[in-house]
Amino acid sequence: MKNQLLQKLKEAVPSVMPVTIIVLILCFTIVDASPQFIVLFLIGAVLLMAGMIFFTLGADVSMMKIGETIGSRITKSRKVLFIAIVCFTLGVIITVAEPDLRVLADTVPIVENAVLIWSVAIGVGIFLVVSFFRVYLQIKLSYILIVMYIIVFGLALSPLIPNDFVAVAFDSGGVTTGPITVPFIMALGVGLASVRGDKTTQEDSFGLVALCSIGPILTVLLLGAAAMIVVARKRTVKK
Repeated sequence: MKNQLLQKLKEAVPSVMPVTIIVLILCFTIVDASPQFIVLFLIGAVLLMAGMIFFTLGADVSMMKIGETIGSRITKSRKVLFIAIVCFTLGVIITVAEPDLRVLADTVPIVENAVLIWSVAIGVGIFLVVSFFRVYLQIKLSYILIVMYIIVFGLALSPLIPNDFVAVAFDSGGVTTGPITVPFIMALGVGLASVRGDKTTQEDSFGLVALCSIGPILTVLLLGAAAMIVVARKRTVKK
């Protein structure tokens, strides 16, 4: 455990120190910051490093192992429908728990928090199932990404999607790069692919995050299309 803490300290310090140094330089040059502000900022930087250390350590010793174990165990059952349901459920639950998503939902005025959170979570869940079938059927990742992004950009350029929803949709895709979602999804992918044990096992264990990031974009774009249709119908009824 001591070695793991030291390793996480080595990872956290380079992540926080550059920003801290830049802010301190600005405080002593351009910004007329009070000593109290600088002290509070330094305390916050130290607490941020401590939080990153313990959070990433917890993710490594718990979530990574849990995800990998779940992935390998459910794959051994050989029940495709059962595996798909579990992948969808886990994708939704992990995404709902993602703190980045709640921050995004709080800052988006055009969509209710619960609607946006569940739309993104369902998108991640669906594409986690797609990721499983890619591993199961050994489909090349590039093929799926090309097709999906053609659909995504086609929808984004469509007049059916409001511009506000396009911006929110692409920001929602970044939710899958959060501190909770990434470790779990990557570990789950390793577990799903490890059971096969063939030459492409290591390759197939990657790409789940890339695929899952498409899900929120598509679901929010479709949510925007649905909102546009509802508004158009209301205007028609009024006329």
